[in-house]
Amino acid sequence: MEKRVITLGEIMMRLSTPGHERFVNSNTFNTVYGGAEANVAVSLAYWGLSSAHVTAFPNNDLGKAATQYLRFAGVDTSYVYFDEGRMGLYFVENGAMQRSSKIIYDRFDSVFANFDPSKINWEEIFKGADWFHWTGITPAISASASQICLEAVTAARQLGVKISGDINYRRNLWQYGIGPLDIMPKLINKCDLIIAGLTDFENCMDIHEKDFVTACKKAQEKSPSIKYVSTTYRTSISASHNKLSGVLWNGKDLLKSTEYDMTHIVDRVGGGDAFMAGLIYGLLGSSDQEALDFATAASVLKHSIPGDANFVSVDEVKQLVKGENVGKLLR
Repeated sequence: MEKRVITLGEIMMRLSTPGHERFVNSNTFNTVYGGAEANVAVSLAYWGLSSAHVTAFPNNDLGKAATQYLRFAGVDTSYVYFDEGRMGLYFVENGAMQRSSKIIYDRFDSVFANFDPSKINWEEIFKGADWFHWTGITPAISASASQICLEAVTAARQLGVKISGDINYRRNLWQYGIGPLDIMPKLINKCDLIIAGLTDFENCMDIHEKDFVTACKKAQEKSPSIKYVSTTYRTSISASHNKLSGVLWNGKDLLKSTEYDMTHIVDRVGGGDAFMAGLIYGLLGSSDQEALDFATAASVLKHSIPGDANFVSVDEVKQLVKGENVGKLLR
């Protein structure tokens, strides 16, 4: 039976300078749509799973264009809602060599941030679902978005749907009167899998540890539903050259992936979402180590793809895991 994954989160219009142009000297932008959770849904749909994304768009042509993008990617848009208001934006300047990449956000007061939680029927949405994914970005956006996220994880837990959360602490987003420790522990407490680094543990679970495994054990003590904790490690030699590896703690062992040397990065935005999608895909049908290896390889390949989403096939990811056809001309 085909596995079904539900994701929740805001989608923004992304405007990128062409190539490696700077904001100050570019007079055009390339436009795509993306958001952390939607990027996960797109990857999973591209890999043959049934995925649906829950979000709210402005009731205008931009909202329709973003919806069409999801449909093109194979994502079920049955739970895309439309309302009056604006779409969030973000701007990307891709760095090169020693010049860092830059992102500027313009997302406050969006349709999603103001969306009414009562319009969403989670019991209907989770019918037949195997997995639900959220990120720490959603509860940081607004009080209503936080409420939507809490209702979603509560319903998913009650209905026996597995839950993953990419904690993704964003300091600048928490601007509506509550802090992450007011809501994030409630959300994390219902998760089977979380993506979290030491900074996320500190700010979202009040866990202050310097050792990752120790932090994982304390997280599980606070939230016994947690079965897996994962994160990636990145070494930035330059904007164009990074090294990337992943780890997965499964409650007993800390599994490690290969470290990949990425020497000519095209676009690193969405790399974490590609990793998250790979973990979900792997854990739905593979061993823990296979899931981690698949996730890390998927993230590495995303760095070669312009835009937010990771349009690479399952076979391409598996070939990278095996070290086959790496960088070759395939005919």
